Formats: sequence, C-alpha cells, structure tokens
Amino acid sequence: MLGYVIKRLLQLIPTLLLVSIIVFLMVRIIPGDPITLLYGVSESGGTSEEYIDAMRDKYGLNDPLIVQYFRWIGGFFRGDMGTSLLTHKTIAKELTNRYQYTIILALGGTVVGSIVGVIFGIIAAACHNKLGDNVVMVISMIAVSIPSFFFAMLLMLLFCLHLKLLPSLGLKSWRHAILPIATLGLGAVGMIARTTRSSMLDVINQDYIRTAKAYGTSRFQIITKYAFKNALIPVLTAIGLRFGSLLAGAALVETIFTIPGIGSFLVSSVNGRDYPAIQSTVLVLAASFVIVNTLVDVVYALVDPRVKFE
Repeated sequence: MLGYVIKRLLQLIPTLLLVSIIVFLMVRIIPGDPITLLYGVSESGGTSEEYIDAMRDKYGLNDPLIVQYFRWIGGFFRGDMGTSLLTHKTIAKELTNRYQYTIILALGGTVVGSIVGVIFGIIAAACHNKLGDNVVMVISMIAVSIPSFFFAMLLMLLFCLHLKLLPSLGLKSWRHAILPIATLGLGAVGMIARTTRSSMLDVINQDYIRTAKAYGTSRFQIITKYAFKNALIPVLTAIGLRFGSLLAGAALVETIFTIPGIGSFLVSSVNGRDYPAIQSTVLVLAASFVIVNTLVDVVYALVDPRVKFE
C-alpha cells in the first residue's frame, strides 16, 4: 500500500503541471488588465499610461508569456507562490489564513451530508418501491435541485431575521458555522443518498444476502452487517468527491455569509484580475483535491479487504 500511495503522490506533479498550464492560459483570456483595473488610466489628472506600463514592467507582465509561466511555476514549487496584486501580501500567507475556514466548511458540510445521506440511502434501499423509498427520493431530488445561494438566504431569513437564533455573518464561533455547513450539507445529502441507495440495492440482490435471509438472520443485521459494508466503496467515492468539490466550490456560500475563505478570495481575485493569486489558489485547490482522492483510495483497502493495490 505504501508503494501505491507514493506512486499516486508522484502522479500529483504532472497533474499540477497540466493544471498550471491550463490556468495560466485561461486567466490571460479574461478581459481586462490587472494593472489598469488597479490604477486606472485618465488623460486629465489621473494615472498616466507611462506609469501603467512601468507597473506592468515591475510585476513582469510585459515579459513573454513563457517567461512569466516558468517564473511563476518555478517559484511555486520552491514554496514562493508570489504576491497578490490586490492585497500586496504574499499569496502563501493569504491562503494560510483562509484555508482553515474553507476546511471547516468543507469538512462540516461533508460530515452532515454523509451522515444524513447514508441514513436516507439505507432507508430507501430497505424500503425499495415503498413509501419510505419514494419519500427519500423526493427529498434527495429537492436537495440536489435547490441552488445553494437560495437555500442559504432562506436559512438566514428564518433563523437570523425572524427567529433570531443564529448569527448570519462571519465564522467566529460554532454558532456561526451552523448555517453555512447546513447549506453545503444539503447538496451532499441528495447525491450521497442516491449513491447509497443504488449501491445497497445491488448488494441486497446478491446470493449471499439471500442465504443470510434463509438462515434466519434479522433484517437489521443483514442491512448493517453485510449489505452496507459491501456497498461502501461507491459511497466512499461519492463522499470523497463531494469533499474535494466543496474545497473549491464553497465560494458562493463564503460570499453570502461573509466568510474569509479560499473561495471568496478566489472570487475577489478573479474580479480584480489578480493573476498570481488566481493561478496559485487554483493550483493549491487542485493539489488538495488529488490528495483527498488518494486518501479515499487508501481507505478502500481498510473497509474492504478484497481491494488490493498492485
């Protein structure tokens, strides 16, 4: 297993290189120049074009694209992610300060979505084509269909404005985290519930389950001890993908609840055409996603001895 983990981590390097090239080229396609947006150009009393050009030279934006790319990617792999054009702080410091908030939201949303989604999926599979199954499927469809920003505003209206039970902005305590985590968890519930149901139904129809029934094993034991354990691999895959996507996809929720996470930092960087911040942030998120998926693959062998890594 150790060899497998090392191999997967080594595969991270070409993956990040490919992502870096795509991101570097994509941000150059975005209309607008970062220096012009920062300082502006005006013919009467404003910033002169000569000053703008001098600032572009200072930040190396007048250099050929290939020179800019290798300067940035070389610094990134040396631990120097560059300096933000908007905040004038090192990007490494910005991400360090913000990463904790994104981790709290992503982990909390994944845990809530996983617990509720797995329970719903098991209920749906156990009550296949019955009332419980239909109810769970309707709830799952609603959870997947409701946009996160709309659900977030509903929660804020109910629990912050009308009931006044929870704070609405920031992430200063566990009470502040309840609403954003609930918002992110809702989307995970639908996907994980449907995955769990589908996987459980495949397992329940296997011969060894019918044999366990013939031996008089209780329905509860069949579901929890045999069926769910053997249906866990696809569920773990769904959970891992959901956690990875929340690391990069919590930007909207962070913006609504005014949480200074990586997502909100990335959004402000895109709005300000902050090339170094966009490139390094996306690369860090890509690395996090690959590492999470590697950990999920390792967990496969722990929950199912049939899984072998060659």
